[in-house]
Amino acid sequence: MKKKTVLILIIVSLISLIYIHNIYNKKSSVTTNGTPTNNKKIAWGLKRENNNLQPQFNKSDTDVLDKYNGIYVGNKDKKYVYLTFDEGYENGYTNQILDILKKCNVPAAFFITGDYLKTSGDIVQRIINEGHIVGNHTNSHPSIPSLNTKEKIENELKNLENKVMDKYGYQMKYFRPPMGEFSEYSLNTINNMGYTTVMWSFAYDDWNVNNQKGIEYAKDKILKNIHPGAILLLHAVSKDNANVLEEVIIEIRNMGYEFKSLEEFEK
Repeated sequence: MKKKTVLILIIVSLISLIYIHNIYNKKSSVTTNGTPTNNKKIAWGLKRENNNLQPQFNKSDTDVLDKYNGIYVGNKDKKYVYLTFDEGYENGYTNQILDILKKCNVPAAFFITGDYLKTSGDIVQRIINEGHIVGNHTNSHPSIPSLNTKEKIENELKNLENKVMDKYGYQMKYFRPPMGEFSEYSLNTINNMGYTTVMWSFAYDDWNVNNQKGIEYAKDKILKNIHPGAILLLHAVSKDNANVLEEVIIEIRNMGYEFKSLEEFEK
């Protein structure tokens, strides 16, 4: 009888400890006013699918993005494609890309850094003049979770935002985190600043300017992974992207897809 009582007491104690642990963990992810404090780094990734199907995403990652109004892929039933470029620095191809977009009447978004604005302000002006989106890729390209206070995150985005507003009278609304790294804490801060965080449902190894693999490789990678609602991330430093872009746009349209602006995004 005593053994049974002891066993029951042990079980009750264990249940109590588990309950207290869960409550503590739940409270540790938010402050008393409901602001998330979880700054654990999330590195964006996906698993590609065949047959022009949408890729698979890590649900815990997409849950955080959905919670703070981030976007990463569009409606699975609509053959819309959203074209985006990251601009860490200018490598001589952006004007060629803009020429093709103008010729083909395709909208795009260009996510720039502070260095890009400093060295290539004339191209930024052209991007704006031709009706494309200029997105915020931060002032100095840090991993956002490394900025562990609200003030640091706000300063990193506001620094670039203010420069663009002062120079062009243009209000930035879209944000892409450098290296595809974010956290719940940073997304909450950025969402409260009025930004939409834009991830992607396709990217490939185009960023390495010393390892360009030719236009056939680029064409194959892009066209095999087109899918409804695709947010394409291409790097404008890539000569392959610049040289294959017009052909890729034609082929994507021949597949029945329409190019849309992020302003027209549909989940």
